[in-house]
Amino acid sequence: MTTTHAFWLAGRQANGEDTFDVTSPWDGRLVGKVSVPTDAQVEEAVAAAYAVRDEFAATPAHVRAAALDHVSRRLVERTEEIAQLISAENGKPIKWARGEVGRAVSVFRFAAEEARRFNGGEAQRLDTDAGGQGRLALTRRFPKGVVLGIAPFNFPLNLCAHKIAPAIAAGVPIILKPAPATPLSGLIIGDLLAESELPAGAWSILPVANDHMPALVQDERLPVISFTGSEKVGYAIMDSVPRKHCTLELGGNGAAVVLGDYASDADLDWAATRIATFSNYQGGQSCISVQRVIADAAVYDRLLPRIVAAVEAQVTGDPSDAKTDVGPLVSEAAAQRVESWVEEAVDAGATLLTGGKRDGASYAPTVLTDVPADTTISCEEVFGPVLTVTKVDGEAAAFAAANDSKYGLQAGVFTHDVQVAFRAHRALEVGGVVIGDVPSYRADQMPYGGAKQSGVGREGVKFAMDDYTYERVLVLTGLAL
Repeated sequence: MTTTHAFWLAGRQANGEDTFDVTSPWDGRLVGKVSVPTDAQVEEAVAAAYAVRDEFAATPAHVRAAALDHVSRRLVERTEEIAQLISAENGKPIKWARGEVGRAVSVFRFAAEEARRFNGGEAQRLDTDAGGQGRLALTRRFPKGVVLGIAPFNFPLNLCAHKIAPAIAAGVPIILKPAPATPLSGLIIGDLLAESELPAGAWSILPVANDHMPALVQDERLPVISFTGSEKVGYAIMDSVPRKHCTLELGGNGAAVVLGDYASDADLDWAATRIATFSNYQGGQSCISVQRVIADAAVYDRLLPRIVAAVEAQVTGDPSDAKTDVGPLVSEAAAQRVESWVEEAVDAGATLLTGGKRDGASYAPTVLTDVPADTTISCEEVFGPVLTVTKVDGEAAAFAAANDSKYGLQAGVFTHDVQVAFRAHRALEVGGVVIGDVPSYRADQMPYGGAKQSGVGREGVKFAMDDYTYERVLVLTGLAL
């Protein structure tokens, strides 16, 4: 059964003149119809957010925290319903969709906690020099202005949560634009926020088409942009508004490094299982999925067949089936792109060990070796269920291979040596280094973002709140300290 979903305008449900269909990438069925805001309604949302910015900044912390706690609780109550919705519109296997709801629950809970302790003020005595005698500085954080949050399709609930929850926690109005392919999950957040007592205009969720984005990006009333998506689009946004504050999370081609000390059968079985799982979870459509495996020659010959076997053991098929590990990509066009990149690599001399087959929007989990360094799949983010495996000699060569990328989001290093762990943390040019596991681990409260062309700024509730605000100093004079 499908329904028509209205968008959320300045905190109230509204309907536009047109609708568009949201269909399942698995079987093409109609999942829902979404009402599209008109230009006048978009203007109303922006004007309302701009008008309420001072009022919202002054809203007591307990009001904002209560709203965030409410959303967290309601997500728990509606977990299965929302997971089914994510799976239907995104094609994500239901077990991963349930996990995504659980993460969003935590994001709103973390945000409620941060709202209660954020911006308490930090005092600094200034009488350390004679000219500062009798003076005290108090530093607090204040909003930079209304946030334009632009979310992608791959985590349609949790990445919307990562835009909205920190803004509400910090008292910053936000306009959220969910991905056109997956707007329903973001609109669910609107359903839950509408049950709170936040002031009108504090948030709006506008499922507009991508061709509306330039006008929103350029609007001077939206001085902060938080974007998660492709490198090309993200840097185009930043280049078009050089005086705005932009946070960009742009993805990567995550490396899993397996070093020579990680050599027991149990070690290699664990590494292979984790690599296979997290090169293919979400159909490989994760910024920190495993795309590159870099294995020391000491373990390569024993690791490679384990990886292939673990990849072939991944269950592909209907995302609504709880046994399914790998569902379709978000669209047939996305699967066709992955197919063309794999074919290019094979034509250039790469060895295809398993996979390499497409069926509509689905692409079989794939392993490649001997991939030439100048092929697209070596240089770009594949965003599909494909991994490459490379042999290196020693730690230094492994770290150099991991760094041989324009991206630098996260890396995983399989080692038992704590000294190696610290050397990896120093050597790897990434935003996060995960020891003993794949690069795909993310805790939603930690700082998350990358180096090089993986973006600028950090997500993670507290860190996003810092990005949305700035420090303002109050100097008090004539005090008896």
